[in-house]
Amino acid sequence: MNVVAIFDIGKTNKKVFLFDENYKIVWEKAVNLDETIDEDGFPCEDIGLLRNWILERLAEINSLNDYVLKAINFSTYGASFVYIDKNGNILTPLYNYLKEYPEHLEEAFYQKYKGKEVFAVKTASPVLGSLNSGMQLYRLKEENPALFAKVKYCLHLPQYLSFLLTNEAYSDITSIGCHTNLWNFKKMKYHKWVKNEGIIDKLPPLHYGKDVIKKEGGLAIGTGLHDSSSAIIPYTINFTEPFVLLSTGTWSISLNPFNTKPLTFEELQHDCLCYLQYTEKPVKAARLFSGNEHEIQTKRLAEHFKVANDAYKDIYFDKKIVSNLRALTFSFIYPKKYEFDILKECPFQKRDLSTFKNYETAYHQLIMDIVEQQFFSTNLVIHNSPVKKIFVDGGFSKNSIFMNLLAEAFPDIEVYAASMAQASALGAALAIHDNWNPKPIQNDLIDLKFYKH
Repeated sequence: MNVVAIFDIGKTNKKVFLFDENYKIVWEKAVNLDETIDEDGFPCEDIGLLRNWILERLAEINSLNDYVLKAINFSTYGASFVYIDKNGNILTPLYNYLKEYPEHLEEAFYQKYKGKEVFAVKTASPVLGSLNSGMQLYRLKEENPALFAKVKYCLHLPQYLSFLLTNEAYSDITSIGCHTNLWNFKKMKYHKWVKNEGIIDKLPPLHYGKDVIKKEGGLAIGTGLHDSSSAIIPYTINFTEPFVLLSTGTWSISLNPFNTKPLTFEELQHDCLCYLQYTEKPVKAARLFSGNEHEIQTKRLAEHFKVANDAYKDIYFDKKIVSNLRALTFSFIYPKKYEFDILKECPFQKRDLSTFKNYETAYHQLIMDIVEQQFFSTNLVIHNSPVKKIFVDGGFSKNSIFMNLLAEAFPDIEVYAASMAQASALGAALAIHDNWNPKPIQNDLIDLKFYKH
């Protein structure tokens, strides 16, 4: 059977899938690779290890007799650059986007370009230090000009993986258009600083998501997509009525393709941003670090209650526990006022675990607190747009407590858990559909489960 291979590279999980022409997964492999450290001892992706894993999996796929490989594409986390020289050799570690950014460098940069507020609004990029991948380029140029001079191309991770197989370097609009500080959303072109600082020549030409590079034997290879922009593709193909997609993983990202209002500085300060879809349309998005918070707090709970780290997987929504917890804290009024920024800090961090009689009750409280944060975050992108549905995909869509509480928090909107085999991988496959798949795209790719409030 004819298949497309999609490498879906998350910060934690690396996966590869084969989809048949009906977009059913027919083969998959997953791995967690050990991190390495950069020259400052900061943990980062081991790009050599990742490269070897990808090449090994490709060799394995090519040895499978039941499948004919027609196309390959990539969906990966964004915000990290691979620097290559003229021979395609990697020049630096793949720096971690969570790495501290030197304050003096950041201040100098924004001062040069009309200040944080003006700059952030123009580039639809909150001020995020290393998470603005363009700032990583600026840092390399300022701190290590000799090394920077050797750089032929700066490639976001999806495009580097495509380069690995094609030896052709491209930039892609979904990677450039996600909080990178590189793109001027008003003018829909690179911000002038990119030229002023001599960085533009190191960014290869833009290549569009639906186009592929053809290799000998007719194999079609995509240039890769930023995973958040990729995850929304199956939804925009299947649904025309206004919706918000809440894509949950390490980050929970609320994506609204039906909110075209320009970002305000206030929204930017609340971690709102714009993503560009592979069709070049902007999507307003709000991010919350809630998957990460869930991981930290479930470890804390496991230690306190002496249970396994993943004990929460056996806990289901219990209305009575929720009413009891609410009676204690009088917390059914949205929105409550907090003395701290609820989008930056989960209320659960401040809770004393000894006040909960058991693990199950404490876990319900954790999810109540996370949903409360989610309510604020998702509302930032729903505001003033005609949204009728919220689709939740990823980890939290399987969490019955999260889903029931979310439905209750948005009584006027239909809330669905969307189960689809791997949204960002499927999106990367659908993006290049016309280049490998003779069949029409079906409209039953997404299974929905409705949650009543």
